Amino acid sequence: DIAPVHSLVARVMEGVGTPDLIIPAGASPHEYNLRPSEAASLQNADVVFWVSASLTPWMKNAIETLAEDAVVTELFEAEGTLKLPFRQGVLFEEHDDHEAHDDHEGHNHDGDDPHAWLSPDNAAVWLNAIAQTLSKVDPDNASQYYLNAAAGQKELRELSTKINGILAPFEGRNFIVFHDAYQYFEKAFDFYAAGAISLSDARDPSPARIAKIQNRINEQNISCILSESQFNPNIVAAVASGSDVKMGILDPLGVGLELGETLYFQTLHNLAKALSDCL
Repeated sequence: DIAPVHSLVARVMEGVGTPDLIIPAGASPHEYNLRPSEAASLQNADVVFWVSASLTPWMKNAIETLAEDAVVTELFEAEGTLKLPFRQGVLFEEHDDHEAHDDHEGHNHDGDDPHAWLSPDNAAVWLNAIAQTLSKVDPDNASQYYLNAAAGQKELRELSTKINGILAPFEGRNFIVFHDAYQYFEKAFDFYAAGAISLSDARDPSPARIAKIQNRINEQNISCILSESQFNPNIVAAVASGSDVKMGILDPLGVGLELGETLYFQTLHNLAKALSDCL
């Protein structure tokens, strides 16, 4: 489905084959209309890997309709995957019914946060799940799939060590993110955001939510807001209005990176670099 998952699959398939990508890295996976070429990729697929319906609710019907003969692996349901519940409230606190009305605007926001690929531990689990699925479909190359998955897991451990080093000098600094997509990354590296402008599904925030974020910026002297290239920059500008807060860009999808086995690793490294640069 998304470029980071495509990258993990490409890492496992290295030397054997190349997967197709359905959702371009520059598009929001929460809402997307398939192009004819992408629909054709689904229709021709022997195997489909995707995160979950909670990330791409529109894709469930597309898979059932277009890829009915494919082997489908929903990685969020892979055994051993860490699942974190959606954080509640603008500042990730439990909130009362009035706040729920302001923030959710009538939408249900229960359940687990699907942005699970941003945990390198989950990526390691998924590499193994990908190898298992491919080995069943293509047993002749099973040993290569498992060797590639093991090599990718080693690379993830090395990446985590590097990211801890990048973030260590900024421990305890406060920052705000555009939408609540990063808690898996935050938990993996013990480096937590102070709040999010938008909900996990990236819908536009209410005026009440923006006001709360502005108050948090002033109260905690927050120096950094991290936006995303896929979403409206005017919202971030409105939040930052009247403050000296610095703005940076986080990219959870690998926008602009070359597709393939290195994209996932580069995406996580770039998140840490963007955080450190902004802080």
